[in-house]
Parts: sequence; C-alpha cells; structure tokens
Amino acid sequence: MQYLHTMIRVSNLEQTLQFFCDVLGMVEINRKSSEKGRFTLVFLAAPDDEARAREDKAPMIELTYNWDPEEYSGGRNFGHLAYRVDDIYALCEHLQANGVTINRPPRDGHMAFVRSPDGISIELLQKGEALAPREPWSSMENTGTW
Repeated sequence: MQYLHTMIRVSNLEQTLQFFCDVLGMVEINRKSSEKGRFTLVFLAAPDDEARAREDKAPMIELTYNWDPEEYSGGRNFGHLAYRVDDIYALCEHLQANGVTINRPPRDGHMAFVRSPDGISIELLQKGEALAPREPWSSMENTGTW
C-alpha cells in the first residue's frame, strides 16, 4: 500500500493557492479541470518532495474546487485519504471479512471507498491499470456515503 494524497475542498481556489504556494511554500504539481463535473483539482507537494511528486512517488495535497458554490460545514471540506494498492479486490475482500463496510465497491476494478471507525473516508486506488470487473463487486451497490 502506498499513501497518495489528502483531499480538501476549497471555497476560493486562488486564495487557497496563495496561502499554500505563496505563503506556505508548496509547489503546484498538476491541475485538472472538468467542465462536465464542474470542478478543478490542483495537486500540491512540499518543496522537498517536488521531484518525486512529479514522478507520482510522493504524497500530495489535492485541492478540490467545486465551481458551484457550496457551504462546507462539519468537516465536509476534508475529503478523504487515498492509498494505491496492489490488488483492490483482495484488499476489499480482506476488509469485508474483518467487518468493514465497502461504501463504494470497486465495480470498475480501479476505485473503492471505505470509512474508518471515526467516519474518515478512505479511497483505495488500484495500482497500474484497472483490474477486469468481477463479481461480487461489479454488481454491488453503494452503501451509505463515501
């Protein structure tokens, strides 16, 4: 398992970038905008991690800016922890066997979400290419929120 990033939602992207980059000294590594999804993602790394982050080998902060205004309360601005895993199906089977609810099953062989006992959302991402869809995951519905 490899720690990837921590996602936080931001209400003002420019103001947040000014804080993280200009004041704190973080470095912008990547930016992606989705017209269809109406969001922008910006990945930041600490200066000493910049070279490794550009090779996807260091953890980053993912700033998520949703274009439609939303009031974030109760920790909603904190999104999730993300980990890259060797075999998403095997890990989800292990988690489920140990009483963990798979909130968003890995239907696509690529991504799943679970929650910690304290309700922290954890994203699991398949290392490399997505695995071929297979049961019981491909037909499993979402459970709760993630």
